[in-house]
Amino acid sequence: MLAGALAGFIVAGMGAAVAAETKPAAKITLEARLGALAQDPKAMETAIKAGKKVASFCFNCHGNSGNSARPDVPNLAGQHPAYLLEQMKKFSDGRRRNVFMEGMIKAMSDEEKVSAVAYFASQEVTPHAISNPALASRGKDLFYKICWRCHGNDGRGNEKIARIAGQQPEYLTLTLKRYRDRTGERIDPFMAANTENLTDADINSLVVFVSGMK
Repeated sequence: MLAGALAGFIVAGMGAAVAAETKPAAKITLEARLGALAQDPKAMETAIKAGKKVASFCFNCHGNSGNSARPDVPNLAGQHPAYLLEQMKKFSDGRRRNVFMEGMIKAMSDEEKVSAVAYFASQEVTPHAISNPALASRGKDLFYKICWRCHGNDGRGNEKIARIAGQQPEYLTLTLKRYRDRTGERIDPFMAANTENLTDADINSLVVFVSGMK
């Protein structure tokens, strides 16, 4: 009986070992892939080159260098790569809604997503010329009253907060109004609270200043 029990134990142990050996490796997250690139300059350079090819289908709207070709479409140039990656995830899981964006992002592989954000993050933003200094001055006051704590003194954001410096004016206007008016197209309680008292004139002033930031 003892011999039989030992034999059964050994067989069970061997089965567990085989199961452990054949267990599929854990999937590498997008964040881990991006983090590895950040630690390897040569790999990052390769990813940026590959990303330019991958991102070619984005150029019609977001521009060849990530400076948008359309005023209602955001610049991607100069955004933090981790922030861009998170926005891709939001389009994929429905936290951000845009049928066209959702379809394209879902069709991309993880490697393509990481290389695309690496490319756009490496590009320089082209700020907009300030045509009305008086409005820009008012916008500057508003920016340093309600925006800078999250978006930074220079408006360049971070891995969790969008860069708004040099962003497209029409896109900024639409986005701020969507947060303020709680239309459901952009949902963020903190942004809603910080924009709820802004008038259209306030938003216009903010946009003039922010879109001209470098």
